[in-house]
Amino acid sequence: MSFFRKLKESIASKTESVTKQFKDGLEKTRKGFVEKVTDLMIRRKKIDEEFYEELEEILIGADVGVNTVMNLIEDLRVEVKKRKIEDASELQPVLSEKLSELLRGNDNSQLQMSSNGITVILFVGVNGVGKTTTIGKLAHRFKQEGKKVLLAAGDTFRAGAIEQLEVWGQRAGVEVIKQQSGSDPAAVMYDAVQAAKQRQVDVLLCDTAGRLQNKSNLMEELNKIFRVIQREIPDAPHEVLLVLDATTGQNALNQAKLFGEKSGVTGLVLTKLDGTAKGGIVVAIRQELNLPVKLVGLGEKMDDLQPFDSEQFVHALFAGLIQEEAGEATAAGEEEQR
Repeated sequence: MSFFRKLKESIASKTESVTKQFKDGLEKTRKGFVEKVTDLMIRRKKIDEEFYEELEEILIGADVGVNTVMNLIEDLRVEVKKRKIEDASELQPVLSEKLSELLRGNDNSQLQMSSNGITVILFVGVNGVGKTTTIGKLAHRFKQEGKKVLLAAGDTFRAGAIEQLEVWGQRAGVEVIKQQSGSDPAAVMYDAVQAAKQRQVDVLLCDTAGRLQNKSNLMEELNKIFRVIQREIPDAPHEVLLVLDATTGQNALNQAKLFGEKSGVTGLVLTKLDGTAKGGIVVAIRQELNLPVKLVGLGEKMDDLQPFDSEQFVHALFAGLIQEEAGEATAAGEEEQR
């Protein structure tokens, strides 16, 4: 069975609305990346050095990452020899399969939840990446699942940050624990943990400051927040999610490296994937950092924040080709019946 057919069958058991969200959200990447690859394979029937060079350029242009691209091209060369592939079009499912493997990794993309008691999720990341929006959308998601949720406004220094979180809290129907602007973020977290215990909430989502220019101060602040939370809930935080803006491409990867070094990040959230043609950054980040992508932002609506699913991601990218192959298989079956 071909890779595309296997993928289609695997996706068939998943929610149709989620499949549509991935397809819609990755439309720009599909046009900017997959369509260029398809065009290359139509133009250049023969797999030669020029073909590999052009494919390399397309992959790097989609922000897949230079190191990852070099390894991927090397893998494709091996597969071409092994499978004796001569026609470039036959390479399309092989490339899709390789990308799927790179995205999947060996770790769990599920959010880690407390088995008993309050689940505490801390959000880190520089200003402007969509951190507050992500918290609001995740609060909505948990609320839809029937969980009792509380928000902590720990970004006390950025103008408007507390108010912005309150707006999202109102939209999701969730209370926000806050102090005055300029307050000690760790004090806000202490209040939030106490409130979470008193109100017997299931999930506490905590916003933090994102001033990367004061990296050492920021890390000290995060460490203080960790200590305060762990004193009250020893196994918390259960997740430390680094929020990255996918539209910034390689810059997002650099931010991930800086934050990942010292801040105890356990997973990544990639926002604004619908706004970029360079969705290949998901592959680069997945490969260059030993961290799972937990959530992806696929649009502006409240339910457009989705758990990352490597199969949905690859399916959304190669949807046109999967459809094409299904059409060819149907036509062949009808021909056989005649």
